[in-house]
Amino acid sequence: MQQLISTIRLGTLSLALTALLTGCASLATQRLAQNLGSAMLNQEDPETVRSGAPAYLLLIDGLIANSPDDIKLLLVGARLYSAYAGGLVEETGRRKQLTAKSKDYAARALCSQNPRLCDAERMPFERFGATLNTTQQADLEALYVLAVSWAGWIRTHSDDWNAVADLGRVEHLLQRIIDLQPEYARGRAQLYLGVLRTQIPAAMGGDPLRGRYHFERALEYSQSRDLMAKVEFARSYARLVFDKALHDRLLHEVLAADPREPDLTLSNTLAQRLARSMMKDDYF
Repeated sequence: MQQLISTIRLGTLSLALTALLTGCASLATQRLAQNLGSAMLNQEDPETVRSGAPAYLLLIDGLIANSPDDIKLLLVGARLYSAYAGGLVEETGRRKQLTAKSKDYAARALCSQNPRLCDAERMPFERFGATLNTTQQADLEALYVLAVSWAGWIRTHSDDWNAVADLGRVEHLLQRIIDLQPEYARGRAQLYLGVLRTQIPAAMGGDPLRGRYHFERALEYSQSRDLMAKVEFARSYARLVFDKALHDRLLHEVLAADPREPDLTLSNTLAQRLARSMMKDDYF
């Protein structure tokens, strides 16, 4: 699938939706949703995604409305809303709405996968941690998608201390994921932990070296093909500890790399844009 649904006329989209929503082939619907997600994540032109993604999202919403407890559809929806809001939407109000939808889909998916975590956002923190520690390999995808969606939601609500207070739960989710499978999602859980654990300088009680460890694992598990891991390593760690040599080396590697990589192409392309901007901002 070389073009996004933005090239499909509204009438055709409506017919496709009608056929899917009135059909009984749940497996085919899931495959369509997953193919849509892959087409978006493997797109080399962010502007094409920016203009076409809303049609994708409407389609996913329709599929989920027809099968509200379908875990696979909910996870695809959460991933797409998170990816779109995180890298392609600039308006704060829209990003808040989109990340809220992503988090809602992800929470519903985890609830369907593991009913003991249906109240993950509101249950007492100690019970949340204890329940999380009972999760198994089968829960990994739902745990990961919720962690990523929740982190994106917190980022867009950084002006709300109640939202920021949820970071501890997100960190618990990510830690549980790497406890179960350190290399999960080609090291993306490690990447998110690296960002979370490099927010505070050592002089103020932080532990940047712990964050560096996670960035290095993210690069190891992705075989250095996840360019966003290098960008965040530079931005979150190298800048924090004023390591210009590491910072510049990482960004130069990002700019010299081929961004095309299965399910990372869009992210890698956006990482290269960010790397160019960071090289120009004269931080050091």
